[in-house]
Amino acid sequence: MKWTKGLVAAVFLGLLDAAPALACTVCRSQQPAPLRGITHGGGPSGMVDYFIIGGAAVLVLAVLVLSIRYLVRPGEQSPDHIKNIIINGES
Repeated sequence: MKWTKGLVAAVFLGLLDAAPALACTVCRSQQPAPLRGITHGGGPSGMVDYFIIGGAAVLVLAVLVLSIRYLVRPGEQSPDHIKNIIINGES
């Protein structure tokens, strides 16, 4: 399986790329306690920023849950559906 070596390399390089995003000492001192050391910058500047971050987190979590749900149990039962043609090898 040639593609697995490429996938492992891509994940490894992606993790290496994330290391410089960690906060420096100056940025770490300006961030609030829950976000300390995660990223550069001063962190959220007010309550509106926390609502935006929370809303984005809820949206990402909902998309993740729904994508896994529909991947595992898509619910399509029609025999003419494209997935049945591919799975059964019909043309």
